Amino acid sequence: MRINNNISAMNTYSRLTSAQGAQAKSLEKL
Repeated sequence: MRINNNISAMNTYSRLTSAQGAQAKSLEKL
C-alpha cells in the first residue's frame, strides 16, 4: 500500500517536472 502511494507520487511528480520543462522551452522560443 505504502509502496503504491510512493510510486503514484513519483509519477505525478515526474509529470509535473516534465510539464514545467516543456513550459520553459516554449517560453524560450518566445
